[in-house]
Amino acid sequence: MRIAGGHHKGKRLRAPTGSRTRPTSGLARDALFTMLTHGRLAAEGDPVHGARVLDAFAGSGGMGLEALSRGASEAVFLEHGRDALRVLRRNLDELGETGRAQVVRGDATRPPRARSACQLAVLDPPYGRELAAAALTALHGAGWFAPGGVVVLEVGKTESPELPVGIEVVDTRVHGKAKLVLLRISA
Repeated sequence: MRIAGGHHKGKRLRAPTGSRTRPTSGLARDALFTMLTHGRLAAEGDPVHGARVLDAFAGSGGMGLEALSRGASEAVFLEHGRDALRVLRRNLDELGETGRAQVVRGDATRPPRARSACQLAVLDPPYGRELAAAALTALHGAGWFAPGGVVVLEVGKTESPELPVGIEVVDTRVHGKAKLVLLRISA
């Protein structure tokens, strides 16, 4: 697995062993960031550049590291798995991104209160476990999403989680087994 774009483009990322973590493919990550910077949201400005980013269900940190590589100002990685946290910290260290990153050990369906809201959030819950709606509701309620901010939800291509009030769909794309849903926080 490698960073798909930005100043870390081509750099290798480590991934936890076993099947507990499912890293997003480089192709899907690249498609996602193309959607963000050249899709429907691009007319309003680049939602990545200068943003504070939340990478929930972070795993190895691929989404947050991709955002940092493409100009995000900082990233918060929310993950509860010990093996994933170990690999995530190693990836941050090897890319020299520890100064712009905060690692929070926790469950995205029961998150701690946010110290500061994020303009961009990426949620990549395990497929088929119906965690997306619970995580969206919990993170929104804990202050993680900035008003007007963008949330990217990666779910299995047949999943359609119920969205909480104040979150609306902007765009949806399917890439292999993954469905990428761009959301806007309205309230």
